[in-house]
Amino acid sequence: MKTAIQHFQDKLSFEMDPSDLFDAITSKDNIIVIDARKDFAYQKEHIPGAINLPHRDMNLSSTMHLDKNALYVTYCDGIGCNASTKGALNMAELGFRVKELIGGIVWWKFDGYATEGSDKTGGEEIQCAC
Repeated sequence: MKTAIQHFQDKLSFEMDPSDLFDAITSKDNIIVIDARKDFAYQKEHIPGAINLPHRDMNLSSTMHLDKNALYVTYCDGIGCNASTKGALNMAELGFRVKELIGGIVWWKFDGYATEGSDKTGGEEIQCAC
């Protein structure tokens, strides 16, 4: 039982679902959302307010201007992509507090949240089922 409790506590320490992210953004928590995909994907569609920092470009130089006190949430396309995992690992190795968005932008839209970009989508009535 202790192992299971630790596992689920750890999981919640390192992951966030779209409704938790939406709540954190709405509450104006010190949170910065990172789209860890390449620029063309970000330009096409991204979570509102997200910055684009592809995981392949994360290093001391590209992150030196970022606030070390903020919580960073990385995302990518979704469960079939691991750019968010690679980005979260990179950010952690660079000394940032970081979580990964479960389901990426696909689940963000699935839950009814709007996106920005050339192929932006409008949000629907937001209702979390969890």
